[in-house]
Amino acid sequence: MATGTAVDVVMPQMGVSVSEGTVTKWLKNPGDSVEADEPLLEISTDKVDTEVPSPGSGVLSEILVQEGQTVEVGTLLARIGGEAGEAPPAQEQPLPPEPATQPAADEASASADEGVREAPPEPVREPEPAPAGNGRGDGPAFVSPVVARIAAEHGIDPSSIEGTGTGGRVTKKDILAYVESPPQQPASPPEQPPPAPATPPPSPAAPAPAAPAPTAAAPTGQPQEGPGPGEIVTPMNAMRRGIAEHMRRSLDTAAHVTSAIEVDMSRVVAVREKLKAEYTKAYGVNPTYLAFVARAAVENLKDWPWVNAELRGESIVTHNYVNLGFAVALEGGKGLIVPVVKNAEGLNLLGMARAIADIAERARTKRLTPDDVQGGTFTITNPGSFGTFHGTPVISQPQSGILGTYAVVKRTWVVQDELGNDTIAIRPIMNLTLTYDHRLVDGAYAGQFLHEMREKLQTWGESEY
Repeated sequence: MATGTAVDVVMPQMGVSVSEGTVTKWLKNPGDSVEADEPLLEISTDKVDTEVPSPGSGVLSEILVQEGQTVEVGTLLARIGGEAGEAPPAQEQPLPPEPATQPAADEASASADEGVREAPPEPVREPEPAPAGNGRGDGPAFVSPVVARIAAEHGIDPSSIEGTGTGGRVTKKDILAYVESPPQQPASPPEQPPPAPATPPPSPAAPAPAAPAPTAAAPTGQPQEGPGPGEIVTPMNAMRRGIAEHMRRSLDTAAHVTSAIEVDMSRVVAVREKLKAEYTKAYGVNPTYLAFVARAAVENLKDWPWVNAELRGESIVTHNYVNLGFAVALEGGKGLIVPVVKNAEGLNLLGMARAIADIAERARTKRLTPDDVQGGTFTITNPGSFGTFHGTPVISQPQSGILGTYAVVKRTWVVQDELGNDTIAIRPIMNLTLTYDHRLVDGAYAGQFLHEMREKLQTWGESEY
């Protein structure tokens, strides 16, 4: 945003449901030169961590929002202007009054006092109370879609919460704090215990009983104030708070059940070895096992649409498209993000491998937008890349299922030879899990889905999918 020769840097709108963001890191200091579209700062929302490019070229003249502060969309963060090497503008100081004008000012003040005494006093108007809700008095309080959704899920009236946003607007931070620590209801007056029987006063010879010594132990379950010895306290960032809220809400909403199946990946391993050199040389893409599983899952969801569905009230909503989410762990365990490949049903194996590589790279380099992580209909998580062989993932709401892919491990496996006799062989085995919402998906339905997934992977041909 340009203002004369200056350029204003504001908190960007990072998606329709995002109303605020946290400045996590400034990449430039006041007085530094900056070019248009050069990364200027990093921000965090409950959806993504991302870099914000500079809206113009010049010198970063001042920073108005410091690291760690959370502000609403549209808030002025900094200004860019001036030439390289120019110091940030100093605050203007008011000039002292000139001595020559002081007597005249005193005379004017005396005349004004006389005029006030001669004129009848005007009635003092009481200040009008600030309008409730949206701060304009023109209707009910405005809340963002994400605040409205959280309020509806927990049966909360947003107008009952004291908002910290502009004009008293309730922000997501306000409602999450309310959910975690609701106000205590006034306790009913305790019943009066029956009067204790009168006891005779102690005899002069008997010493009075000593009062019990107060205990220093804190009540069980009460958090201690401040960190204890050897503890480090780190505030949750916006992304971690969003993950915590979403995971807890999913467990409170869906009836989670997990089923698992073992898959002989011999065919996939053989096809991948043949395609790897071609894909890498011609397209710069590595066909990972995840790409094979994802492609098979998209094909399989056509036959088992309730795994690609959602519950809306008492209605089942199925989709004739697959928006496939992939759980991506950020570096250093700093968060988990689920970018979505839209209309994945239109991708072949090469297209799927490209899409997975693209979203993973953009997630780790903070170049995703909130629109990239919304609209998913089914999710795949791949902890197998770290050697994990089994897990029970949590469903991403409002979806009804999430597929877990795990490490390909060589194991002894019973197979049949050409004569139909059982024999022991070494095979690359992968575990697949499907966590599903049992309100919609039954165990038999989930088992058939996994059975067909295994068949597709174990009979994979070079020209398939």
